Amino acid sequence: MRVSNVTVRRRIFIAMIVGFVLYTGLITRLGYIQLVQGQWLMDKANKLATRDIPFQPKRGIIYDRNGEPLVNNINVPSVIGIPVQIPDKKETAKKLAVILGQKEEVVYKAITKVASSVNIPGGRKISEDKAKQIQALNLPGIRITNDTMRNYPNGSMAAHILGFTGIDNQGLTGLEKIYDQFLQGKEGYVSYPSDATGRIMPGDAEKYTPPIDGMDMYLTIDEKIQSFIERELDQAVVAYQPDDVLAVAMNPKTGEILGMGSRPTYEPAHYRDYPTEVYNRNLPIWKTYEPGSTFKIVTLAAALNEGVVELNEAFFDPGYIMVAGKRLRCWKRQGHGQETMLEVVENSCNPGFVTMGQRLQKERLFRYIEKFGFGKKTGIDLLGEENGLLFNLNRVGPVELGTTSFGQGVSVTPIQQMAAVAAAINGGKLMKPYVAKEWRDSITHGIIGRTEPTVVRQVITPETSEKVRNALESVVAKGTGRQAYIEGYRVGGKTGTAQKVRNGRYVDGEYIVSFIGFAPADDPQILVYFAVDNPKALAFGGLIAAPSVKNIIDSSLQYMNVPKRPSPIEREYVYPEKPLLEVPNVVGLSLKEIATSYDVLPLVVSGKGTHVVKQSPAPGVKVAEGSKIRIYLGDKPSP
Repeated sequence: MRVSNVTVRRRIFIAMIVGFVLYTGLITRLGYIQLVQGQWLMDKANKLATRDIPFQPKRGIIYDRNGEPLVNNINVPSVIGIPVQIPDKKETAKKLAVILGQKEEVVYKAITKVASSVNIPGGRKISEDKAKQIQALNLPGIRITNDTMRNYPNGSMAAHILGFTGIDNQGLTGLEKIYDQFLQGKEGYVSYPSDATGRIMPGDAEKYTPPIDGMDMYLTIDEKIQSFIERELDQAVVAYQPDDVLAVAMNPKTGEILGMGSRPTYEPAHYRDYPTEVYNRNLPIWKTYEPGSTFKIVTLAAALNEGVVELNEAFFDPGYIMVAGKRLRCWKRQGHGQETMLEVVENSCNPGFVTMGQRLQKERLFRYIEKFGFGKKTGIDLLGEENGLLFNLNRVGPVELGTTSFGQGVSVTPIQQMAAVAAAINGGKLMKPYVAKEWRDSITHGIIGRTEPTVVRQVITPETSEKVRNALESVVAKGTGRQAYIEGYRVGGKTGTAQKVRNGRYVDGEYIVSFIGFAPADDPQILVYFAVDNPKALAFGGLIAAPSVKNIIDSSLQYMNVPKRPSPIEREYVYPEKPLLEVPNVVGLSLKEIATSYDVLPLVVSGKGTHVVKQSPAPGVKVAEGSKIRIYLGDKPSP
């Protein structure tokens, strides 16, 4: 069959078009591979032809607010294996197992894996002595790398806040887990060229990519104030053998947590030695219970803010109040008799607070309770915070209204109480509590980020807040909080004694006693809450918890250099309280001179010598009659 010239030319043209399209596609693909995917393919090729030995970054250091390290790092060696470079795996496994205290078959299984590098069992974070022993063996394919391990210079201090890390330096609890992505940094490595079997290629140099250390974190915690808290927690455990005990210190103006702790506690460096419920439960934010009379601060603030009560108005307490046919008793069975509403607060009189609640009515009272932050999490940057529990408003009758007014029938967390009372005394602002204050570069120490105080809402007016402060100062000077009184400082506070609830029923003889206090009362710098669960002693918050709060506040104010100012409210003494006496100055005197001149305060003598060279308490401090003065003897001072 004869083909015409037209057909031939058409076929040639089509062939040229097809060839052009194919050629263009090929050129385009080659260009894409070269220009777009070139670097990616080269990186993949290099990766296939190289092996990496990882180097862990240093985890960010955690400091207190003043730059004191609470968690830092120590350098430790670790052992890794490069399987393809180990010629005699059985002999290598045998030698390593002896030094690392592992079974030979376990080590052998690790170094026979198909991997570029493996961790040797028992070889993470080993001692320097073991590392030297392994280095001395000069085993092919076995390398010692630099590693770090978390160090807690203060032992168990602030353990529940800080948390701990795992073997791979990953955060497991506490701040270590919450801010893990900032603290952990980025891994570095040494890369070396290898052949297809993973053996080192001769003549090529290793490439070192340094790790990037994690960011340093500065907390709101003050190490000194935290130490005062730890001291009082330990003393409470010894004195009262409680089920548990907890304490929190806060700057009420900002929401910054200055200190927080609880017992039982644990050491983060040895967390495996403790039950999980000990290190997983941060009691100040996890524990929920009926608050008792510390909750009365909320009722008082609401009643004053709504103008339904005046502190100077009269009230009569017969020891109970009848509500819907039910007798709600005062803690003082015989009643307080005729008193003012201020004295209702001083005496923690239940019928008086029930009356406040009745005047508010349930809608307003519960609206304030919610505005003060109860019933939901505060949002503090710690793990395990609970919500607490409030009555459903539809189920609140006259009795529930009455009991809620004095802190019974509601379930709250300590951190909720701290935030609420802070709002009641700081001018009316509910502040969000927080612990992480600043983030800084670990090398330049420049500030990368900062947490600013957060106002959640205005709850009461500044004028109402001032009235609440004054009333609570009167509680410490004249009422149930006398044990928290500090000579020279204006202290306000409120006691709390709540019967424990188990399986929906009150437990006879078991109480949670607490005290919440602040100072100075006219310009609060610190707010402290202390609660003791089931103390084996006379269960009253004013007797057990108030002295601990007093000690924390007193030590903290002196440490913070807050000047002393006399309280405008004169302290009342009630039997068997003893009056305060001023400590005399006996430094420089002989024992004979002291004996003939001072016979009021007993002395405890330490040291040897003829004259007093030091004394405690210092001259001018006022202490209770019968308190002891410790004097230190030495040589007679030069004239």
